[in-house]
Amino acid sequence: MRLKRDITDVEEMEANQLAELNEAPELTEDRPVWGEDTELKAMLEAIVYVTDEPLSAQQIAAALGHPLDKVKRLLDELVTEFAKPEHGLSLREIAGGYKMATKAEHHEAVRTFVKKLTPPLKLSLAALETLAVIAYKQPVTAPEIMDIRGVQGAGVLKTLLDRKLIVESGRKNVVGKPILYKTTKDFLVQFGLNNVSELPTLKEFEELGRMEILDESPQPELPGLAEETPETPSEEPAAEPKE
Repeated sequence: MRLKRDITDVEEMEANQLAELNEAPELTEDRPVWGEDTELKAMLEAIVYVTDEPLSAQQIAAALGHPLDKVKRLLDELVTEFAKPEHGLSLREIAGGYKMATKAEHHEAVRTFVKKLTPPLKLSLAALETLAVIAYKQPVTAPEIMDIRGVQGAGVLKTLLDRKLIVESGRKNVVGKPILYKTTKDFLVQFGLNNVSELPTLKEFEELGRMEILDESPQPELPGLAEETPETPSEEPAAEPKE
């Protein structure tokens, strides 16, 4: 009797499991995968972040080729998520579109932080030209820099050394053993580079972000100074970059 009862219990259990499987919703190819919504939501967040003007759900849906109702639903989810106190940014629907901005309660902290930031590095055109030569030709000596630029640059080199954008890198094994110069880690940080292999073209180099080029036209370096020795007193005022 005990054996018969155990067999009956097993049969009932199997029947119940089969019924549960039959009641489960069928997975079809049209059913969206969870990962697709997650990826699309991340894309929407990035798109709203990089755009200055509010973007409507219609604009985004048309550009990405996704259904409007899905894009609107995910945008609304992002609005809810960024409204939580652990986020310093907010994503809101304003002026018929979606825009991301810092939360009002953090504005004072942001202002205080910005005021304490080190001012952007300012270089003269002469200093920037010299820095470009060193960056592309490093390690390079002062006479080699002068040959390329056509003017003396002792004062400019001193400025770049003081700013820790270049550093001495030994001496070249030629007559006189002139000092070699190369760029530093601070140079990479200032120009947003990972390493020197990421150096842009010379034209792009002059336009990079944090470097503010000052016009030195009132006090141009004179080619005639190239004939003077580094110790000549008159050299420094003309070669020294305007701070």
